[in-house]
Amino acid sequence: MDVPLWFALLVVGALGVRLVRPPWWLVAVLLLGGYVLADSLFAPVIDTAIK
Repeated sequence: MDVPLWFALLVVGALGVRLVRPPWWLVAVLLLGGYVLADSLFAPVIDTAIK
């Protein structure tokens, strides 16, 4: 069974927010920070570190 990455992340994120109950601003900062890092000069460095 192949599950798309975006769906798996959505499910894990929803469970994490329900179970851990982080503040809304922390969730927003993490999402925005990840989006900004993915489109920055650090993207190639992060990509090579992950692979």
